Amino acid sequence: MPTVSVNTNKTAMTALQNLNATTRKLESTQTKISTGLEVSSAKDNAALYSIAQGQRADLSSLSAVKNSLNRATSVADVTLAAGESVSDLLVQMRDKVVSAMDPSLSTASRNALNGDFRELLRQISHAVANSSFDGTNLLNGSITNGIKFIDNADGSSVVTLSSRNFSLGGAIITMSAAADVLTLTKATSALARLDASINNVNASLAALGSEAKQIEGRQNFVAKLSGAIEVGIGNLVDADLAKESARLQALQVQQQLGTQALSIANQSPQAILRLFQ
Repeated sequence: MPTVSVNTNKTAMTALQNLNATTRKLESTQTKISTGLEVSSAKDNAALYSIAQGQRADLSSLSAVKNSLNRATSVADVTLAAGESVSDLLVQMRDKVVSAMDPSLSTASRNALNGDFRELLRQISHAVANSSFDGTNLLNGSITNGIKFIDNADGSSVVTLSSRNFSLGGAIITMSAAADVLTLTKATSALARLDASINNVNASLAALGSEAKQIEGRQNFVAKLSGAIEVGIGNLVDADLAKESARLQALQVQQQLGTQALSIANQSPQAILRLFQ
């Protein structure tokens, strides 16, 4: 026959131990459900936690890469928009120059054409001067070696947007800011410079477009890589919420039963009182 004692209640102690174990499991399950993570700290699984943290660091770095490439895209878009506007203006200028080469023009007509020609020159200067994004202007000659943007997580690789000087009277747009078409000779000379400028500008835009396309490709790669890393982290540490929900209900029942068992066990010593009645 088991020993009956008021000093030591073995049944109650066992019930309490079981209840405490159930409570710990219940707390762990509730944490998994509230955080959505199977591994939320190093004590849950030191190896998986370490791997996941390393991947989170890479993911954070890729976020900085995204920001860099997004800025590169914005600079490229603004530069291309301004460059295309300049190209369009040069095409309009060619119409004025060819018209000014007509020897039958009256002085008034030639002056009117020259006014239009000069206004287009001013518009080119305005477009070049205002082709800036975040203080970066690749067309006004302020940047000579282009600008670099990081494109990998450790910053060891960069992608470059080249600068092009579209200022009037430069190597690309050879037409000077003081050019005019007031005479047939000047108009003829202007046409040669204008054709060269159009070819130079279009070649520069083609090169800039290729660089912008390269940046777009890097953006797509970084986006896919980020998504893959996020999925990988999830595979390592995310909790199966359907399974944890079922476990939660089971543990809640176990906790209630454990509480009742402990209550019953604590009443056992009361039977000793009946022995002395």
